[in-house]
Amino acid sequence: MSSRERILGRVRRALADVPPEQMPYEQAVPRDYLREHGERSVEQTVDLLAENLADYRAIVHRCTPADLAATIAGMLAARGAKTVLVPPGLESEWLAATDAERVADRAESTPDELDRIDSVVTACAVAVAETGTIVLDGSPDQGRRRITLVPDHHICVVRVPEQVVSSVPQALERLDPVRPLTWISGPSATSDIELDRVEGVHGPRTLEVVLVGD
Repeated sequence: MSSRERILGRVRRALADVPPEQMPYEQAVPRDYLREHGERSVEQTVDLLAENLADYRAIVHRCTPADLAATIAGMLAARGAKTVLVPPGLESEWLAATDAERVADRAESTPDELDRIDSVVTACAVAVAETGTIVLDGSPDQGRRRITLVPDHHICVVRVPEQVVSSVPQALERLDPVRPLTWISGPSATSDIELDRVEGVHGPRTLEVVLVGD
């Protein structure tokens, strides 16, 4: 018997004497918390996202769809990136203006190979303004989780306003809980040792977010 089967068996035994007509858990637990803190326009919500991203030390850029390729190319050039990791479903036009070598996301890539990649460019599933959080769900334009954890530089494109929500409850409504969700609030960092902030410990040292919209 596996650990999973043992745990589920204990749950079933604990619930064996619960009457079937008893109120389900989803109804018994109140869900009356605020869905959004304050009232904001779409523009104010996007501004709040940019402000909180920057507060987490992410680098925020804004551009129109027509300028996106040039913006990404400029970011890669400023970084001196010679290689860029590309998820299989990323729009090819996004990288049309860069000379950096495109490296495909391969299942057989080792962590050492990924560590030698200069940058990675992805889209996102949703962005949360109140927490300054970007959520990836492993869709084709975002790739597998490890490609955004190993390379040292991550460029993430957020479509504005359709991918921006105010709060975490609103984000959860858009996400599939069975997908591999990665929640990113700024570059990877820790202050565990003597409260000294160290970046790049559990993921990219540098996170750049492009808010692209008209």
